[in-house]
Amino acid sequence: MISKLNLENILFLDIETVPETESFSDLNKDKQELWEAKSKYQRKDEFTPEEFYDRAGIWAEFGKIICISVGYFKMNGDVRTYRVTSFHGDEIYSERLQKSGYFTLQSKQAFIVCA
Repeated sequence: MISKLNLENILFLDIETVPETESFSDLNKDKQELWEAKSKYQRKDEFTPEEFYDRAGIWAEFGKIICISVGYFKMNGDVRTYRVTSFHGDEIYSERLQKSGYFTLQSKQAFIVCA
C-alpha cells in the first residue's frame, strides 16, 4: 500500500506539547484533583499524580503546544526536495501562521496528512 503513495501528496505534520506548568505543585488545587482523576487509569498504583505529571502534555486539558512543524516533498525537475517550516512561541497563536500561505501551497492539491 505505502509503495503506491506519491510522496508529493503527503503533508507531514508534527505538534510538540509539554505540560502547562513546570511541575504538578504549580497547578491550582482544582487542576491537581482533575489531573489525579484523569490520569488514574494510566498510572494505576505505580505512580503518584505528581510523579506522572511529566506526561501531562499529551492531555489537551493539561498541555500546551510549543512547536508545530509542517513539511512536504516537492519535485524540482528530476530532484525531489523536502520543504519544512516550524512555528513556535507566540507565532503559533498569531496570525502569522494563518497568513503565511504555507497551508495553501502553490499547487492547491489535496494532501494526505501524516501526523
